[in-house]
This record gives sequence, C-alpha cells and structure tokens, in this order.
Amino acid sequence: MLHSIISLQSGASPDMIFQLLPFLMILVVFYFFFIRPQAKKAKQQTAFIDELGKGDEIVTASGIIGRISKIEDRDVTLQLDQKTFVKVVKGAVSREMTEAYRKGDEVPQSTT
Repeated sequence: MLHSIISLQSGASPDMIFQLLPFLMILVVFYFFFIRPQAKKAKQQTAFIDELGKGDEIVTASGIIGRISKIEDRDVTLQLDQKTFVKVVKGAVSREMTEAYRKGDEVPQSTT
C-alpha cells in the first residue's frame, strides 16, 4: 500500500507519456504541414504587396488584370483600359495569380 502511494506521488508514469506521444506527434505534423507553410505563404504575399510599384501589371484574386496607375495607403488604382480605372484594396492583389500570369501559365483557381 505504501509503495503504491509513493509511486503515485512521484509524478507521471511512463504509460502516461506513451499515451500523450500520439497527440504530440499530431501537433508536430500539423505545424510542419499546415501552420508553417501557411505562415510562409502569408509572409511572401505581404512582401509582394509591399514591392508593388506604379506601372506593374497585376492580377487580383477575382481575376481582374490591370496595370497599377496609383498606390495609396490601402488602395491600388488599376488601369484596365485607356480610360477605365478600378480601385481595389491591396489585399485583393494575388501573388500566385500575378506570377502565373507573368510566366504565361494558366492562372490558378483561387483557393479562398
């Protein structure tokens, strides 16, 4: 009886560690396959938007292709045609679709 009380007070048993191991492995897998790539993609998108300049040809997330004529704090004014201008928020500019368009590839479908 005394031996069992002492073993209970000594802390977590090795069995408990083995029971938690699958959950820890799942967390590691989620980090490396979901969280880390998503954070990297968001960082690349932010850097892409920060590097935009007047005259760049871009594609929005909805598929609108235009040339930047004016950049403000949160907005970008795109020139679609000689006298046609559209104002969009910077977050609507898609790095993936713009890069695919510049390479001449088929523009990928939006994942949002």
